[in-house]
Amino acid sequence: MLGHISFGVKDLARSQVFYDAIMTALGYERVFTAEHGIGYGPTGAAAREDQFFLAQQSEPVTPPSKGFHLAFNAPSREAVDRFHKAALEFGGKDNGAPGLRPHYGADYYAAFVIDPDGYRLEAKHPPNRS
Repeated sequence: MLGHISFGVKDLARSQVFYDAIMTALGYERVFTAEHGIGYGPTGAAAREDQFFLAQQSEPVTPPSKGFHLAFNAPSREAVDRFHKAALEFGGKDNGAPGLRPHYGADYYAAFVIDPDGYRLEAKHPPNRS
């Protein structure tokens, strides 16, 4: 349904370090880099075929309220664990340790973090469950 999603960030270099780490943990990669933005997509995607874009902002960054978060598909529970560990190592905050979330489904495994700009993120497995 979605073509891509974009987040405005305060410090692109800081965000690049953070997102390079968590995206690699999930099997994604940076598919392009520009002066004021970077894009991520599936490994092997052609340049500019990003699904997630970060744009440097000159004005203050105000993430959406608690009702919003972005969930990334993870290929395995181990990838969810790697995502969470990388996020905490590179400037993110814990918002829910890796584990089963039976209220979402018997086999729904997820972790939640907050990125350096305050955006709420999730990694989930299996990827085909919402």
